[in-house]
Amino acid sequence: MIYELADFLVKAEDHAAFGEALERAVNTVLSKASGYRTHQVLGCRETPGRFVLLVGWDRVEDHMVGFRESAAFADWRAIIGPFFARPPQVEHFDVIATSR
Repeated sequence: MIYELADFLVKAEDHAAFGEALERAVNTVLSKASGYRTHQVLGCRETPGRFVLLVGWDRVEDHMVGFRESAAFADWRAIIGPFFARPPQVEHFDVIATSR
C-alpha cells in the first residue's frame, strides 16, 4: 500500500465549509474508487484553512490513473475545488515504519 498526501489551503473563513465538503467528497466519491483503502482528514490547528488528506491506495496507479483520469475525479473537484486558495500539493509516500 502507498499513501497519497494532499495538502489543501482554503480561506480561513471557509474552514468549516471546506471540512464538510471534503468529508462529503471523500465519502461519496473517493472512497468508491478502485484501489482505495483508507483515509484520514486532518485540520491544522495553527493555520486555519489548512487541511491534510492522507489516502491509502493499493498502488500509485490506482490514484494517478484509475482515479485522476476518471469521471469521478471531475465530481471530486466540483465539490472541493471551488474552495482552494491555491492548487493542492500532492505527493505519494511509502511506509517506512509504523507504531505497534
